[in-house]
Amino acid sequence: MERHDHDQPLVVRGLHKSFGSQRVLNGINLTVARGETVTILGRSGTGKSVLLKLLIRLREPDAGSIRIHGQEITDLDLDRLNEIRKGIGFLFQQAALYDSLTVEENVAFPLVRHSELSPAERRDRVRELLSSVGMEQNLDKMPSEISGGMQKRVGLARALALDPELLLFDEPTAGLDPITAGEIDKLISELNEQRKIASVVVTHDVHGARSFSDRVVMIHEGNILIEGTFDDLKKSKDRFVARFLSEAA
Repeated sequence: MERHDHDQPLVVRGLHKSFGSQRVLNGINLTVARGETVTILGRSGTGKSVLLKLLIRLREPDAGSIRIHGQEITDLDLDRLNEIRKGIGFLFQQAALYDSLTVEENVAFPLVRHSELSPAERRDRVRELLSSVGMEQNLDKMPSEISGGMQKRVGLARALALDPELLLFDEPTAGLDPITAGEIDKLISELNEQRKIASVVVTHDVHGARSFSDRVVMIHEGNILIEGTFDDLKKSKDRFVARFLSEAA
């Protein structure tokens, strides 16, 4: 039985994407429930990041269905699509902060554009968001004055600004040292527990993904090779799965 749309913020069916003769996604099916964190694993160039871009239509699929909160987005006009995007938080690989804005202004940016909050309410909301990621002491700093891990935290606070029901993470711990990466992993886990957000995480970091994933989806040669818990993956007899896990350990 299909669950209510509110309980399934993301439903993908039969998603195809090719670039020229290179088939990147070959009919992907994926459902993410409210409060569930699903991690997408796979080799570089297997379409993991392409999948994220399709989910917010930064790229267009060749075929297939993408439903967000029950709304088919593949045929929406830009105005309606932008309304849907407001309910999605996206943390880019490089945090993608605005260099010329302070930490506070970066987090306030979506609120200025898309909320009716007064300046005072906005300030309170930004402080609350930065506090939730341990960055409330750095309001006035510029992105260039804080570390890569801190930039990721600020990026996460900004992604949460409009109270999304769906969060997309593209390599959230790329380029970070193991301790900082562990802190970001813990943050992802805590935020999902507290806010019951549906999350999709694309990562190479198998070790970190164990700490926050409810379910893992492994993409190989354009298809979902296996999905389940990490225990399911460890029990798999598939040679690629075994090799991937052993080399990532």
